[in-house]
Order: sequence, then structure tokens, then C-alpha cells
Amino acid sequence: MSAGDLPPIPEIAPDRGRGWLRRIAPVVVRQRRGFAVGIAAGLVATAASVGVPVVVGRGVDAIVADRPVAPWVLALAGLALVRFAFGFTYRYSLFRAAHHLEADLRKLVFRRLTELSFSFWDRTMSGQVISRANTDIRSIQLLFAFGPLVAMQLLLLVVAVGVMVTISPLLTLVAMAPLPLVFVVGLRLRNRVFPLSWVVQARMADLATIVDENIQGARVVRAFAREEDQLRHLARAARRLRWAGTAQADARARHAPLMEALPRLGLALVLLVGGRLAIDGRVAVGDLVTFNAFVIMLAAPFRLVGFILIQWQRASAAAQRVFEILDERPEITEPARPRALPRPRGRVEFRRVRFAYPSGDGTPVLDGLSFTVDAGETVAIVGRTGSGKSTISRLLPRFYDVDDGAVLVDDIDVRDLALADLRRAVNVVTDDPFLFATSVHANVAYARPHLADDDPGDIVAAALADAAADRFVAELPRGVDTEVGERGALLSGGQRQRLAVARALVADPAVLVLDDATSAIDVAVEALIHEALQRRRRGRTTILIAHRLSTIALADRVLFLADGRLAAAGTHHELLGREPRYAAVLADIGQDEAGPGEPSGEEG
Repeated sequence: MSAGDLPPIPEIAPDRGRGWLRRIAPVVVRQRRGFAVGIAAGLVATAASVGVPVVVGRGVDAIVADRPVAPWVLALAGLALVRFAFGFTYRYSLFRAAHHLEADLRKLVFRRLTELSFSFWDRTMSGQVISRANTDIRSIQLLFAFGPLVAMQLLLLVVAVGVMVTISPLLTLVAMAPLPLVFVVGLRLRNRVFPLSWVVQARMADLATIVDENIQGARVVRAFAREEDQLRHLARAARRLRWAGTAQADARARHAPLMEALPRLGLALVLLVGGRLAIDGRVAVGDLVTFNAFVIMLAAPFRLVGFILIQWQRASAAAQRVFEILDERPEITEPARPRALPRPRGRVEFRRVRFAYPSGDGTPVLDGLSFTVDAGETVAIVGRTGSGKSTISRLLPRFYDVDDGAVLVDDIDVRDLALADLRRAVNVVTDDPFLFATSVHANVAYARPHLADDDPGDIVAAALADAAADRFVAELPRGVDTEVGERGALLSGGQRQRLAVARALVADPAVLVLDDATSAIDVAVEALIHEALQRRRRGRTTILIAHRLSTIALADRVLFLADGRLAAAGTHHELLGREPRYAAVLADIGQDEAGPGEPSGEEG
């Protein structure tokens, strides 16, 4: 499902000066029915809970006065049934609404992540994002699941105190005497836990980043025998998290038991004072039983106060971290009035382009670059490392916007085109393509997901054949239905590259950019692929960002870059004759390809 297909979810309030609850309110209101049903049922359940001690007290009085007790037994049974039915309803409704809220927040975060520009990912670690999209959102959900329950308990406290006052104002005063101390202890707990909650969340994200990097880079870690170093790195992060978690637990251990114990002090005082009043006949025995039941009942809200204070601080810290993602605005946005590109021809022009990466030091990677590629032309772009070759492949589909100048497709500035139209017209295949942990067929058909396994034109099979991938795919255990593993881990580098080329062929773009996309493929196989590319769509514009002599030789024309500018242009033989810097780069490429006497070829 694309971001545009997600059901409409209101954005959080944009005013960053508001409290986090006010900012998240538009998303919470979306679940207002569930919360309303839960709260209404909770009110009835609370009323039933308050009625139980009263009925018990009246029943005790009936026993003392030798009156029939059956009506009170039936009333108690009825209250129990009401408490069960409405207690179930309000817990189910609140938990369901809280889980829907969690799902909405995840969709909002994921949608924003799909909108954010490449510059965001240049400066953000994936582990941090994963932690915010999972652990932090879960902390918010827990507050909204249990917060109303605690609110019901506090309401129970208020109603119970009201009933207690009608029985004995003096005993009520005695029972509530410890409450100011509970408030003071709770305030100290809040002030201690809030900064620790932020630290715990941040260090959990750091730990997630380390784990994610070691999973993604497991082969590199093992290749250099750095397992022990990574284990020590993880242990240091775990110790930092342990310190923050222990400090938070210490704060809870110091304050929460005291908050629970203080109401019990009130119970002791009630038994002392109430017992004397009962002996003197100033209160009925049933009233004293009712009062004691209420005091015991009131212990539950106090037990939950510490929990909800902790959860409030966690949710507050988590919300701020989630808002950092939701408040991020994409640098690459759709034009207000996009121009149409119904039948792209594939003419490409860079016009005095100047560009520096936002995450860099400001040094231009391209500095006044100008060139034109005619529709249907195959052009190789050559230059030393850092000359800006791969940057061209990122500016053309508008993964970044130029700082100055313009990039044009069919004489239209790419900033004036709808992103979907532009990226259907321009497709980039890199040297390290990403494959999803699904089947070969699903990966190749990714550009056109409506294709069925038995598509009428056998589009996937034809693309695999033209990418010289049909033979090795046929040898896989389940053919095109074989799972390729995470990031294509079960395939060789050359096999992954060929599947990526096949995926691009299914997309059928007007401009195909191969950014060293055949570097792990045998030279003979590479020639077959390029022959298929030319045969498949006459007039397709192909840009080869080349690091191999065999690739350069396939181009109609070569653009030679130096220091972010076009240094020379012409055929391969023309540049060899008149551009010594080009000849020097090719000499270096030739030495790299030759290696220490080993033949060139595809791994696996």
C-alpha cells in the first residue's frame, strides 16, 4: 500500500509550543467513540463499586438488628454482575481504542518517513527511527490504555469520599489526613522520573541502532573478525541503558511504596478512631464496616498513581521523540501545479548545475555542470572518485534538489514535474541494489505490483531473460518463487544486480541510469544485457555511470567529469586522443580490473 492509499488520519497539531497532549489531540479524537463508550461504561462500573461497601454495611446492620439479610445478598450479587459486565466493556473499549490510536500513530510516522527526503536519511540512524516508530509509540499507547483506568480509580476516590462524608465527617478527615503527603511524594517522583524517562528512551534507541548495524553488517563484522569489538561496543551501550533504567527503578522503589503505604496509615487511624466511636455508639457497626471497606478500596488508586506518573513521563518523553519525526518536513515536495509528462522521450539536460550535499561541509560536488543527452542516446559518464558521477543519478530523479541551475527531462525542469511521473520516466539501478525478503518474482515485478504470476505477456520472464538472469533463476529451488533472503542475502552480488536490472526493465522507463550497476557481472554477460536493453526499447536513453572499460565501450558518447564540471565530451577514441586526464583515469581503471593476476568475473 502506498502512502497515498492510507486511510485519512489527522495530523498532529503543528504548533510546537503546545503541550504534547494538545498536539496529539487530533489523532486521539479520531478514537473518541471507543474512549466515550469505555468512559461511560467505566462510570457505571465505578458506581457499582461504590455501592458494594454501602450494601455490605447495611447487611451487617441487618444481621446485628436480626433483620432479613437476603435483600442485601441479592443486591450485592446484582452489583457484582453490573461491575463485571460494565468493567469488561470499559476495559475492552479503552484498550481497543488505545490500540487503534497506536496503529494510527504508526501509520502517521511511516507515511512521514516515506515523504522525507534523502537528506533526512543521510543524517539519521535507522536504529533511532525504528525505536521511535516502535518503543516510543508503544509508550504512548500504554498511557492511553491505562490512563482512563486510573482516572476511573480517581473518580472512585472522589465518589467514595463523598459517601464517606455522609457517614462520618470526622472519620473521613482522619482517613484523608495522609493525602497531602501522597501528593508531595508523587510530585517528587514526577520530577525525578521525567529526565530519566528521556534518557532511557534515547539509550534504548542507541542500543537498537547498534543491533541493527550488526545485523545488517554481520558479514563485514565476521570478515574482519571484529565480533569481540562489537560485543564490547554493545556492552557499553547496554551498561549506559542499565544505569538509566536502574536509576529510574531506584526512584520508583523509593517513592512508590511510600505512596501505597500512606493510605494504609489512614486505615489504621480509622480503625483506632472509628472503633472508639462504635464503642460509644456514635456510629453503627455497619457504618464502620462500610468505612473500612472504602478505605481499603481507596488503596488501589494510590497504588496506581505511582504507575501512571511513571507512564506519563515515559509517554511525554516518547511523544517528543515521535514529534521530531512528524515535525520534519520533506525538502523535496510536489510542485503546486505539476506539468504533465504523458509520453516521455528521454532527453536529459543539466544546465549550470551547482550542488552540495546538505549533510556535507558545503563544498560543491557539482560546480556549474552542463551537458545534454539526446533521447535514445547511450552515454557513459566517467571520472575519478568524487567527481560527481553518482550525484548525477541522484539529481535526475530528484532525490535531491540542485542548489543552482536546473535539471531538465524533455525540456521540463524536474522541479515542475509530479514526482511519480518523473520517477516513472527515470529509473536508477545502483551497484548495490536493494532486494526485499520475498520471492524473485515479487522483487522483479515490484515496479508494477499488479502483475500476477501468470501475467499474459509473461513480462517478468521476459525481463529476466533480457537481464541474463533466467538461467540462474531456473536453477533456484523454486524458480521465480524462491525467497531471496533479507536484502537478497541468498544471492551473489552479480545475481542481485541482474534482478535489479530486470526490475528496471519491467518498469520500462524512458531514461535508464545504470550507476555501476553491472560491476559484479561478467563482461560477456554485461554485453548481452546492454544488447537486450537496446533491442527492448528503441529510443531509450541510457546513462552509464561507468567504472569498467567494458561498460564505457558500450556507449555512443562519453562525458568526462573533473572537479564537478564537464571536462570533455566525445567518443571513447576521441577522448583518448585529446584528453590526457581521461587516458589517465582509464589507465587506473585498467589496473583495477586486471588486479593481481586474477580474472574478472561474477562472484557466485
